[in-house]
Amino acid sequence: MQKLLISALELTTRNLDYKYGSADPNTGGMDCSGFVYFVLKQNGVGDVPRDSSEQYSWVRRSRQFEPVLSQKDDSFELEDLKPGDLLFWTGTYSIERDPPITHAMIYLGREKKTGHRVMVGASDGRVYQGESRNGVSVFDFKVQRNGKADDGKLRPTFIGYGHILALRD
Repeated sequence: MQKLLISALELTTRNLDYKYGSADPNTGGMDCSGFVYFVLKQNGVGDVPRDSSEQYSWVRRSRQFEPVLSQKDDSFELEDLKPGDLLFWTGTYSIERDPPITHAMIYLGREKKTGHRVMVGASDGRVYQGESRNGVSVFDFKVQRNGKADDGKLRPTFIGYGHILALRD
């Protein structure tokens, strides 16, 4: 697990953009599921799917998914969340997909200095320490259940996390 987290963090030093459809850092950027796919493959997980919806189904099939319904960051539902777990959202963009998972990241844990939860991956606008970031980076992880806003625009909704069975054995 430590090797996986180190390789994920190494990608954040390459100044990679958010690039929809890319799972290869050599193209100059990656999308969220491409980042997860690349990091897991690089660390010996052979059967990881390429897109976030399939990654979610892959974790669910292995019975390693933990749903989170709470809107609180200190919920008991997060007690089993460990560094290296995959995080899943719906509603980051509009797409017809079943299941409707549209975003995935890798959980890093809590920062020693602040105690805040952080994650790593690729995004086109998530925040870290109050600053919006684009591309491959570290981001704040907060449980927010926004659904649709009053203006009709989609808002990301965190739905849960999954353990990567191949790395837990």
